[in-house]
Amino acid sequence: MGKGCMTVTKYFLFLFNLLFFLFGGALMGFGLWLLLDNQSFIVVLNNSTGIKVACYILIGVGALSMLMGFLGCLGAIYEIRCLLGLYFTCLLLILLAQITAGALIYFQKTVLHEEMSKIVSKVLDNYPGNNSTTEQAWDFIQRNMHCCGWNNHEDWNGNMIVTNSSRLLFPCSCQNISLVTGNFSDSGFCEAQTPEWPVYDTGCASSVESWLVTNIWVVLGICLAVALIELMGMSLSICLCRNIHTAEYSKVPKFQ
Repeated sequence: MGKGCMTVTKYFLFLFNLLFFLFGGALMGFGLWLLLDNQSFIVVLNNSTGIKVACYILIGVGALSMLMGFLGCLGAIYEIRCLLGLYFTCLLLILLAQITAGALIYFQKTVLHEEMSKIVSKVLDNYPGNNSTTEQAWDFIQRNMHCCGWNNHEDWNGNMIVTNSSRLLFPCSCQNISLVTGNFSDSGFCEAQTPEWPVYDTGCASSVESWLVTNIWVVLGICLAVALIELMGMSLSICLCRNIHTAEYSKVPKFQ
């Protein structure tokens, strides 16, 4: 009975680590996508060292998860104690790192919001309307989240093109489709017919916060599921490690 339970544990741990390997690949791919995609929010925040470091950490954790899944599979199938012990230690460190990162994000919310506000303000002030990568990312955000500026559309008043132009210019990606008739552009600057811009009243900060509030339970559920999976992997690895018998020296040839 004990041997049967150990066999089941071994193969269950193998399948678990195979899934963990695939999860690590997905996590690393997500980090690379955030870092390289021209229309992701990370492009707008390309001047933030902290945000870039977070992406690199995400990629590193994904790569480490793939390595751990590989080591866990080997340790489970071949019943290698040192690999199982190393696997348990790495899982414990990752779990502690996740808890620490979550605590830092929670307690540094104000600092993060202020940093993002400064970076976005700089992007808006230097927005020349030449369809650069950063501008495409910000236009994509404003257009799809139906928002304008970070706090509101008045954030665009610091843009030199808008301020110095003899025409009534406003960012095209901000325009409220319900207030515009005829053909319209979705990037660069457009000319308003009246001093009142036909744009969305909501700032993108409110839209982002609203999205986070709406999806907070999904995010928390995913984090909790990942933590439970890691705890399960730790339990299985330590259980299998403790039940692996030491080498049977009686089977080893003895040389006189």
